[in-house]
Amino acid sequence: MTVGLADAQDEYAPLLDAVRGIRWPSRVVVRGGMPGAHTSRVRGISAEFTEYRPYRQGDDLRRVDWKLFGRSDRAYIRLSNDRAILPTMIVLDASASMAFPTGTNGKWKLAAQIGVGLAAVARNSGDPVGFVIAGREDALMIAPRMRLSVLHEIMRAVSLTRPDGSAPLAPSVSIATQTAGRLVVVSDLLGDADDLLTVSSRWVAAGHEVLAVHVIAPEEIDPPRESVTVADPEVATVRRALTSETRDAYIQAYGSWRDRIAHDFSDAGVGYATVIVGDETPEHLIRRVAAPRAAGVSALQ
Repeated sequence: MTVGLADAQDEYAPLLDAVRGIRWPSRVVVRGGMPGAHTSRVRGISAEFTEYRPYRQGDDLRRVDWKLFGRSDRAYIRLSNDRAILPTMIVLDASASMAFPTGTNGKWKLAAQIGVGLAAVARNSGDPVGFVIAGREDALMIAPRMRLSVLHEIMRAVSLTRPDGSAPLAPSVSIATQTAGRLVVVSDLLGDADDLLTVSSRWVAAGHEVLAVHVIAPEEIDPPRESVTVADPEVATVRRALTSETRDAYIQAYGSWRDRIAHDFSDAGVGYATVIVGDETPEHLIRRVAAPRAAGVSALQ
C-alpha cells in the first residue's frame, strides 16, 4: 500500500485540530537540560521565584536580592525552578491482537489516533517527540525531535502500518527508554505484560515518567452470547470454543486479569489508563491522559 504524506495528514487533520492547545505537563520534576516547559530539578535564576535562602560563600552574586539586602542588611539568594524540555517517546503496539475486531480493526484505529494525538500534544508543548511502532519483527523507531517534520514522519509511518506479528513489546520499550524522559505505551497489553511492567518499573525508579494506555475492545469485555470459536491472532494454533458454559468463566478471568494489570502497573508508579473502543472520542481520551496531576499520582481515572 502506498500512503503519501498528504494522505496521512488528511487522515489525522481533524484529530490534530481537536487537540491543538492541549498542554501536557510532566508528572515528575524533570532533570535539568535545555530550556523548556517543565519544572526542572535544577535551581536557577529564572523568573519563577520559589524561595529565599541566606547567601553562602561561593554563591553567584547575580542571584543576591539586592533590594532585600538594602532593607535588611542581610544577603539572601533568590531561588527559582528552571524549566526544561521533556523528551517523550510513544510506543505503539502493532502486534496482531491489535487488529481486533477483525471486521473493524477497532483497537488499532483508536490506538493509532491516541499515539498520533499524544505525539502532537507533546510537540505542541515544546518537547522533542519520538515514536516506536512495536510488536512486529520489523519494529520502527523514530528518534525524538522538535521539528514539525517529525510529526509528519510519525503520521505517515502509522498510516502505512497494519498490525500483525507477535514480537514482544518489552525489548522495544527498553530501547525507547534510552532517549526518553517520558515514556508512553499504547497497547492492549496482551502478551508480555509482566516483562513490560519490569522495564517500566525500572524507568520509574530512575525518576522518569511512564504511562500505560490500555486499549480494550468492548467484545473482549462482553463477548457474543452465541457459541463461537475464538483464536489467538498471534498464535494460530491456539483455538478455543466460547459457549454459554464457558462465557461466564472467560468474563470472570478477563476481569480479574484487568484488575491485576491495573493494580500492578499503578502500584509500580506507572500511570495507567483504560480506554475502551467507542466509549470516548479520541480527543477526550488524549485530554484525559495528558491532564495535569501532582507528582507521585500514578493512577489515571
